[in-house]
Amino acid sequence: MKAAQSTQIDPNIKPKGNREKRRTALAAYFFVSPFFILFLIFGLFPMVFSFYLAFFRWDGLGEMTYVGLANFQFIFNDPVFYSSILNTFIIGLLGTLPQIIFAILIAFALNSALIKFRNTFRTIIFLPYITSVVAVAIIFGVVFNNQPFGFVNYLLSLADIDPIRWNAEYWPVKLAIATMVFWRWVGYNTIIFLAGMQSIPKELYEAAKIDGATISQQIRLITLPMLKPITLFVVFTATIGSLQLFTEPLIFLGRNLREEGITMVAYLWRDAFVYNSFGTASAAAIALFFIIIVLTVVNLLITSRMGRSKKVG
Repeated sequence: MKAAQSTQIDPNIKPKGNREKRRTALAAYFFVSPFFILFLIFGLFPMVFSFYLAFFRWDGLGEMTYVGLANFQFIFNDPVFYSSILNTFIIGLLGTLPQIIFAILIAFALNSALIKFRNTFRTIIFLPYITSVVAVAIIFGVVFNNQPFGFVNYLLSLADIDPIRWNAEYWPVKLAIATMVFWRWVGYNTIIFLAGMQSIPKELYEAAKIDGATISQQIRLITLPMLKPITLFVVFTATIGSLQLFTEPLIFLGRNLREEGITMVAYLWRDAFVYNSFGTASAAAIALFFIIIVLTVVNLLITSRMGRSKKVG
């Protein structure tokens, strides 16, 4: 009887194991808390505040004045806003489509056994991605200089072609900026495609070679179908990145940001930090947010549909 009473556990006393688990959990939350705190301050708060600010007129210093939907009416009646949307899509297409094609071809070459020093070439092709965007834009600003001594204009002069004003004409501006985007991101996408190709069984290529398939047939019949998920991922990330294009046009065109090359992010930046109109800049940011949401949904629908068709097949 006394032994039974001595083994009874007081319900008010918590087991030491639970306290240790709680301490471990608190320690884990403490170590990851800086990320969440910084995200709340520099990530979530600016996003929420921009939605709030879109309904006010504010120059960043004075009092905020509620204007309702006037900021949205202003940007939707501004032809430069529509030019920025069109420029963003054109530059994104010119910089993304050739980039993906060349990335697949370069990755296929690096994945083959014909090229020696493949690790060296992989490092070289990846270097533009880790290079400073500002440095890239400055270098290409010299390459696409308007003067006859500009590198591209000099090459054109060899073919008796007059110098082109690369930062002032409609299509040359877009081609110059798209070239910067292409040069900077083609190596990054090459590494992604290369990682995908290395997961493809080599037996498929060996069987294709035995059957007499050419390199183009191997890419078209083996590589591209097997890389479909990787390709969708690259297209998705490249689309989002092209919609956020900012540094290249800003440095190439300067603070004035001519209408021929202004992008959506550059448009809202100019409204905020050149014209001190943070309300219209926030309205433009919200418009860009919904455009990205629509494109993301379309991409997810296409991806899910292709996934279902693959399962059915």
